Amino acid sequence: MRELLQQGRHEDIAATAVRVEQQTRHSMLFSFEKMALRDAVRTRPGARTFAEGLYQYLHGEGELSGRFERWVAAVDSLPRRQTRVLTWPLVTVFGFLAQPETHFFLKPNVTRNAARKYGYPLQYQSRPSWAVYADMLEFARIVRRDLRDLKPRDMIDIQSFLWVQGSDEYA
Repeated sequence: MRELLQQGRHEDIAATAVRVEQQTRHSMLFSFEKMALRDAVRTRPGARTFAEGLYQYLHGEGELSGRFERWVAAVDSLPRRQTRVLTWPLVTVFGFLAQPETHFFLKPNVTRNAARKYGYPLQYQSRPSWAVYADMLEFARIVRRDLRDLKPRDMIDIQSFLWVQGSDEYA
């Protein structure tokens, strides 16, 4: 990714990120989020904002809080056509896929249901922010601690557990 950035190949980074998300076994983004992202990174400035923002989020210097807030700002500044790009799933999916030992994938309805059932007072707001994400990471840390006998490997295991807790798919 660093080499592609140095070469100014922002479109390649954005296209690869979109392709990686699309190839996940279960669709992680809703179709309107996928379309909004594809439209946003189709332009040269959009691809550049996305690629540089994602790199700084995943590999930049400084505290995670600042990197996350800058990533949110980058996503929020992406060009949009019909629908918003700034959603929790879109903001959190790429960190989750690239660094699941650190990042959580936040699907709002399922995660809020899981938190309620777990008895955790998740401080949710619809607009992505560090305060909410930090609270989500704290919730994930508590769940990891509570599940330590099951030896969860990373946030994929934690997110999967919470998905079963909060989804209507499971009785």
